[in-house]
Order: sequence, then structure tokens, then C-alpha cells
Amino acid sequence: MKRALFVSPHLDDAVFSAGAVLEGLDAYTTLLTVFTASVPDPRGFALVCQTGKGIEAHVDYMALRRAEDERAAQILEVDELIHLGLPEAPHRGYESSAALFGPTHDAIELDLPDADVVYVPQGIGGHVDHVVVIEATRGIATHRYRDLPYGLRSPDGDGRPVAPTRRKLDACAAYASQLDFQFGGEAAMRAALGGALERIL
Repeated sequence: MKRALFVSPHLDDAVFSAGAVLEGLDAYTTLLTVFTASVPDPRGFALVCQTGKGIEAHVDYMALRRAEDERAAQILEVDELIHLGLPEAPHRGYESSAALFGPTHDAIELDLPDADVVYVPQGIGGHVDHVVVIEATRGIATHRYRDLPYGLRSPDGDGRPVAPTRRKLDACAAYASQLDFQFGGEAAMRAALGGALERIL
């Protein structure tokens, strides 16, 4: 059976952006998320990123997010789920919202499982975590998915269109900690992503 690998910078990116593609493949599917590390006692901007989403400082924010990812993967019937355990940008010296969308100052190396097709983000929006993943997968990626919700600002675009599915939206709803911040709640997420074609290059 063909093996398909979806590389997700954060715990939600691939599902928000390409959940319907993943669901529709006749393949052994692996969902691999790069930045998933729990960091004890977050401080400064990293703590603001957590508490700004209504998550109290004492909560292991990334453990919560990994559990959400596991629920989403179950809904989409992902065959294999991998969390690489690298820290997100606010824990790597990117200390403001502006810095998250500015120049990168670090690089990563990824040891990826074998796959026949590899899906990575296009980098729409310019988030540094997406950019470093793209750099780390140059020469490996066979397809690029349009980053959602960033891509909602430019609904047209290049790439093969794939319509969202109910199961994809149900999987997106599993990321409850992100829905208010990213969309303004679950109903707004379902409206936004339910009306957005996935785009695959």
C-alpha cells in the first residue's frame, strides 16, 4: 500500500489545511507534527501565547494540544501519529508576535519516515515555524498544502482544489484550545473552513 506522510509544523496545521486530502487518500497515512515539546514554566512571550488563549500558566499546554491532536487523528482514521518533540518558536528565542512572522534565525533537521508522497505547508502567512519546516523538507516534499487559516485571506490560489468534508471539520473541532483564537469559536471555524477549498500543489 502507498504510504503518505503529512508534515505539520504545529498541532493542527495539517488537519486545518489538508484534513480532507488526508481523509480521502487510499494509503497508509502518517501525520507527523514537528513542534510539540512541553516546556516547563514558560515565561515571557511564550507564557503570553498560552494564557492569551485562556490556558492557565500551570497547565501543560502542549500536553493538552497533543491530546487534541490524538482525537483529531482518530476522527480522520490516521494510521500513524508522530510527535517529534521540538519546541515552538516562542521557546526558541522568537519573543514577539512580529518575530513569529519575521526572518528566521534558526534551522532544524528532520529524520522523516519513508513515504511515497510527502505533504508539507506552502508557507502562506510566513510563520517562522512553517518556514523552517519548508527549508528542512526541501528535496523531500512531493506536495505542498495551502496553510489554513492563513490562506483564508486569499481564498483563490494555485493548486488542485479539494472540498472540505464533515469529518475534516469534526477533526478540526478537536483542537478546542485553538478555535477561539484562530476563528472566534467552533461555529465560526466550521463556517470558515467549511467554505474554504484546500489547495494542493
